[in-house]
Amino acid sequence: MIDRRKFIKQGSLLTTAGLVATAVPFSGMAQSGKNMQAKPKETKSKWLDGSRLVVSVSMQFEAGGQPENAESPFPQNMEKGYKDLPATTWYEYGYKEGIPRMLDNWDKLGVKITSHMVGSAVLKNPALAKEIVDRGHEAAAHGMNWATQYTMSYNDEKKFIKDGVDAIKKITSFDAIGYNANWLRRGENTLKILQELGFLYHIDDLSRDEPFVQTVNGKAFVTVPYTLRCNDIQLIEGKNFSADQFVHQVKMEFDQLYEEAANRRRQMSISFHDRIGGTPQMVQAAKELFTYIQKHEGVSFKRKDEIARMALEDKTTIRE
Repeated sequence: MIDRRKFIKQGSLLTTAGLVATAVPFSGMAQSGKNMQAKPKETKSKWLDGSRLVVSVSMQFEAGGQPENAESPFPQNMEKGYKDLPATTWYEYGYKEGIPRMLDNWDKLGVKITSHMVGSAVLKNPALAKEIVDRGHEAAAHGMNWATQYTMSYNDEKKFIKDGVDAIKKITSFDAIGYNANWLRRGENTLKILQELGFLYHIDDLSRDEPFVQTVNGKAFVTVPYTLRCNDIQLIEGKNFSADQFVHQVKMEFDQLYEEAANRRRQMSISFHDRIGGTPQMVQAAKELFTYIQKHEGVSFKRKDEIARMALEDKTTIRE
């Protein structure tokens, strides 16, 4: 279970003294103007397709692939040897109600997303996994199950990743080229293995608000950054955080990134999980958010494989 976090609203007070401090006599302005040098024009960094801001949406398909007595909103106080039946039904909601509801919402909004699929979840609900791809969304790999990947040997981890990819390919016919480790916790060998297996990108990185390219095994490999700030599992699941707070927080994130995007390449990431983002209130939240975002000029929603390919093609993409 994730530790509870307190979200404290902070306000700022503009004092009279602050207002006075900013006042400058007209003569002083004229004098300082003589000594000012013209600032160089900022170079506008746009996406290759001309977008001002790119929004990347994740939909985790994990329900059905979780281990017994997996983390849930219920207290982790089950006696040993007993199954947490209520928690099981919480996960079942993800594939019975959550993903179908989100898929309908994405269609109504005209948005294509990236679905990070756990291999065992795909095998348990093959028709649903296939429907995601058939509706035009990207299938990305998310491991074969919820095993702790970073503790595995090189060969064991390679098999673990490949088994998940093979499950997706078998059911959906989609070649997964993007990867997300459980809770982002990849190991020291993960990127090397992904490159060997033909992956193009991973998302297990929070360090930037735009994609960047690294050299792995002598070849270019893309990072399409993920998010915890705009993530339903971090904010909504079993926490004192409501759907309307989620809307407000993500709107603030968008407004700031949209402003920065006038001069810099900016990407906004938003993440939904099957049993959380697919609840009625969160689908309404997504509808309100995306309708707001779509009113802004130059914003495009893209799958992560599209972002990765564009980043590779663009010579101005950050190289690390």
